[in-house]
Amino acid sequence: MNLQQFRFVRETIRRDFNLTEAARMLYTSQPGVSKAIIEFEDELGIKIFERHGKRIKGLTKPGLAVSQVIDRIMREVDNLKKVSDEFARRDEGGLVIACTHTQARYLLPRVIPAFRKQFPKVHLSLAEGSPAQLAEMVLHEQADLALATESLALTPGLATLPVYAWEHTVVVRPDHPLAELTSSAAKRLSLAQLAEFPIVTYDRAFTGRSTIDEIFANQGIHPDIVLEAIDADVIKTYVDVGLGIGIIAGVAYDPRRDSNLVGLPVGHLFGTHTTRVGVKAGVFLRDYVYTFLEMLAPSLTRAVVTEAVQGTSK
Repeated sequence: MNLQQFRFVRETIRRDFNLTEAARMLYTSQPGVSKAIIEFEDELGIKIFERHGKRIKGLTKPGLAVSQVIDRIMREVDNLKKVSDEFARRDEGGLVIACTHTQARYLLPRVIPAFRKQFPKVHLSLAEGSPAQLAEMVLHEQADLALATESLALTPGLATLPVYAWEHTVVVRPDHPLAELTSSAAKRLSLAQLAEFPIVTYDRAFTGRSTIDEIFANQGIHPDIVLEAIDADVIKTYVDVGLGIGIIAGVAYDPRRDSNLVGLPVGHLFGTHTTRVGVKAGVFLRDYVYTFLEMLAPSLTRAVVTEAVQGTSK
């Protein structure tokens, strides 16, 4: 057996058992992948894949166990390469950050300039997507870390740590009735009051939207959500043109920048949420990744991150 066979098996699983796609990703031929897998199965004396004719349909029970071993082996092979890179080029390399639009727009601008100043030779890339997509990017090593509020902590194979806590804010135009509330009245704002108006808020996969739906449903209230978006700036735009009131992450509202809108904190209605950072369990992290994580949150020290990453992989 050899690493090439391991790569072929792993990529076939990643490509939903499509040998043609696996071959394309590995820059080889489909017959070559198929032959290598069959030779590997013969060497092991077990069938890794279930087949229907020549088509692979899924993993057998022993195949599932083999795939888990291959994942561990390939993770350690990748770690060896990273160790080599770390000691050969300590301050050079790449860092791919998978993040939601909210984190890209409102959190990372506070961190990236300082990181770039300290590590000018590290190439940064942002990859945006839904929280589920971000988790997959990290698990498949298409990104080094992921930043999101939803899903990450529930994803097997990820080590996640809290970055910051936040609450939702309702945004309205200055001429809206809710803008006239006193600060004490705003703190008593109810779900029923919000439901009197059309609502613009996040898509169901983003930024605490599931909590918003659940809390309204628990009160038997059916809000009129007239527009969903993944981007707080889009939500604010449509609030500004009079489509309705907006419910956004508090971090996305700045009274100086958003002077055309009035913000009303509604943590008392929708609770406190936690944005988390996730990395693949068991991976070797370059020194500059540890620095980046600590820039995100001072609590993310090297010791804390190492314990989470290595502890989760056991």
